[in-house]
Amino acid sequence: MKNRWLFALAILGLVAGLVSAYYYGITKKPLPPRFTPAENPYAKGVYANGIIESYQSHGENINIFPEVSGTVTQILVTDGAKVSQGAPLLLIDDSVQRATVEQQKAQADAALALLRELKAQPRLENLRVSKAQVVSAAANLKTARDSLDKVKKSYQMNPKSVSKDQMDSAMNAFLVAQANLGVAQKQYELTKAGAWIYDIQNQQHLYEALTKTYESGKALLVKYTIRAPVDGVVLAVKAAVGSFVYPQGIYGTYTQGYNPVIIMGYSQPYLEVRCYIDEILVPRLPPPDQMKAQMLIRGTNNHIPLEFERIQPYVTPKIELSNQRTERVDVRVLPVIFRFTPPKDLNIYPGMLVDVYVETK
Repeated sequence: MKNRWLFALAILGLVAGLVSAYYYGITKKPLPPRFTPAENPYAKGVYANGIIESYQSHGENINIFPEVSGTVTQILVTDGAKVSQGAPLLLIDDSVQRATVEQQKAQADAALALLRELKAQPRLENLRVSKAQVVSAAANLKTARDSLDKVKKSYQMNPKSVSKDQMDSAMNAFLVAQANLGVAQKQYELTKAGAWIYDIQNQQHLYEALTKTYESGKALLVKYTIRAPVDGVVLAVKAAVGSFVYPQGIYGTYTQGYNPVIIMGYSQPYLEVRCYIDEILVPRLPPPDQMKAQMLIRGTNNHIPLEFERIQPYVTPKIELSNQRTERVDVRVLPVIFRFTPPKDLNIYPGMLVDVYVETK
């Protein structure tokens, strides 16, 4: 009886093993992809990573950095806003620089006032005072001369009527009055001549130096308002009111590095895509006038034809397009730029990563 039970259990175990082996041996169908993977549209073509940028004849997107440091007090634009050249974008606290400029202007104004005073000499009132001093000195000289004549006549009539001391005193008074008249006349001529030419020149140079200092300070004050360098579109505003910015940019919370305060692009009916082609594939590229390429938008089946724009003829180390950091691999790439007209029924923005295929020889 016991052997029969053991035999039955063995058979059940064998059947269970065969069923399990059959069930787990069935090949399951893979899940369909959420979107069709990129396929090479050309019989012979090379693949490249690309990043979309605003269209421009040279360079990349317009990265705006402040020329001064300070706290952001006001942001006058929003992401996606269209602005004209010279339009204010962002204001930085300029209270200290504004006070400095006002002080420099006051110093320049004071120097100019003194320069005008020197050029306006002689002053009529000073000239009149100097003339009156000459008249007074002449009157004193006449009085001294009359006194001396009287003493001399008295001495001629009776030598004993005038002492030698009286004679010397009268003579000395005459000589002093004569000298005072000469001094008064020289002082009148000096006053009449006006300011010395060297004093005017020195004051002129001082005024010019202070004026240039004021103009320099005023030019620096203008830098506290960041303005649009060109007509274009604001792609991104990295700063916030109250944040501190440097000439190196603004510290990024997520990138842990310094970023442009504002990123702008040109307002054009088309965009451009910058793709990086491996240096090994560069010899396979056709001449620029025969180059054909297509761009595939990730997550869609859209193929957009590209028009060759230019090549930057300088092979550089490969970079990660997502964060612009150099990879730790010895791979070098050639930047090739194409342009395209974005479809109206598809949202495409600068900064998107795309797949690019270039037809080869």
